[in-house]
Amino acid sequence: MTLSVTVHQAIAEIPAAEWDATGADSNPFTTHRFLAALEDSGSVGGRSGWVPAHLAARDDDVLKGVAPCYVKLHSQGEYIFDHAWADAFQRAGGQYYPKLQCAVPFTPVTGQRLIARDPRVQTGLLNAMAQLCLQNNLSGAHVTFCTEAEAELGAAAGFMPRATQQFHWLNDGYEDYEAFLSQLSSRKRKNLRKERARAQEFGGTIRQLTGDEITPAHWDAFWSFYQDTGARKWGRPYLTREFFDRLHETMRDDCLLVLAERDGQPIAGALNLIGSDAVFGRYWGTTEEHPFLHFEICYHQAIDFAISHGLARVEAGAQGEHKLARGYLPTETHSLHWVADPGFRGALEDYLQRERDAVGEEIEFLRDWGPFRRG
Repeated sequence: MTLSVTVHQAIAEIPAAEWDATGADSNPFTTHRFLAALEDSGSVGGRSGWVPAHLAARDDDVLKGVAPCYVKLHSQGEYIFDHAWADAFQRAGGQYYPKLQCAVPFTPVTGQRLIARDPRVQTGLLNAMAQLCLQNNLSGAHVTFCTEAEAELGAAAGFMPRATQQFHWLNDGYEDYEAFLSQLSSRKRKNLRKERARAQEFGGTIRQLTGDEITPAHWDAFWSFYQDTGARKWGRPYLTREFFDRLHETMRDDCLLVLAERDGQPIAGALNLIGSDAVFGRYWGTTEEHPFLHFEICYHQAIDFAISHGLARVEAGAQGEHKLARGYLPTETHSLHWVADPGFRGALEDYLQRERDAVGEEIEFLRDWGPFRRG
């Protein structure tokens, strides 16, 4: 195999059918249509600090693998945090930005990032990232929320693996939500029943919408929810209003919109994307505060959908130990990092080893405090 790797400043430079045929369509966030929605809507590119630099690996003019990549001018919207690294490197006289980020922008969801069916192509993509950094004076390359298999392959290729954690709900073949509750301790089971009942007291109904059930008016309502949450959490929402229009045009069959409505008007909602084996919780917002409504719309409704559609898990996003009581267990997530400066690399290797040990201990501790019945 003789690979040639090219860099593309727009996803549109690579035909959608070719991109998805590499295996990118196995996860909704790495599909051509999702990445195109980000670019076409102005959510990335321009002055966002996310400059597209997608990699395409070919053998005899046949596309064998791709990697969604961006030159980053900051560390916002990544969810695997390296702000302390940037500060330390810059205090030592280095220049941390720009850097190369292989990721799905604003999306802390595990999935293939070195998208290829042949491990040799995946290694070729990693080597190309390092070369791109050296040739363009980038401080390093970072592959975030990759799969465990990619983390192992990257470590063999000279990248430094990093372990973090999220909370995921796993479907053990449950027939319904009550079957899931039966696996919890008695006290936790009672608490969740009460919680769901209290959430329904807001005075309206909760609906799950997918595909053509979702209308432009629903996106208008959700945009107001997203803006409110984004302003409180990030200071400025990452996504533009046009992004949700693009999502409606090209991906509404991949969307699960959970809305709380009263008198026909949405007052709260959560956006999920539907994968081949998982529900991915992304954004939530509300115009009114009601007890436990957040937990109902974001976590319990996602579990209901996963059970009724035979999906293996729910990934409810980054952080949040409060998810543990609702049946979401700590799960290790992975990233890969390569830096050009040898001294900085040595310091990071020591830090990452100690961090991996600490993350493993924390996951073990939290699992012991989970809501499931012992034995």
